[in-house]
Amino acid sequence: MLNKPSRSEQREKRHLRVRKKVYGTAERPRLNVYRSEKHIYAQIINDEMGVTLVAASSLDKELKGKLACGSNKEAARVVGELVAKRALEKGIKKVVFDRGGYIYHGRVKELAEAAREAGLDF
Repeated sequence: MLNKPSRSEQREKRHLRVRKKVYGTAERPRLNVYRSEKHIYAQIINDEMGVTLVAASSLDKELKGKLACGSNKEAARVVGELVAKRALEKGIKKVVFDRGGYIYHGRVKELAEAAREAGLDF
């Protein structure tokens, strides 16, 4: 009898499948989202160079006092705004969104919409 892969293994497979198509360039880097049980993280990555250009998370020092919980929609919204603000400061306006194998719902959706409202184009 075959064992069913765990949720995290299924997400990892989905993420790798999507990553074959979603690729960050210098003109349009990749906005990657990672969701853990307690926090949410966002990075803007240039895959050609293999470099993280901008990063933000619910663990950032700027957000320490503001967030009651690092893993809810409110935290995702604040992280989305912060990553967009930092990207615009570095001159990054257009990105490719990489949802990391997660469904576009809840925290991932909040982060994406906040980044869009703050000025990122994807």
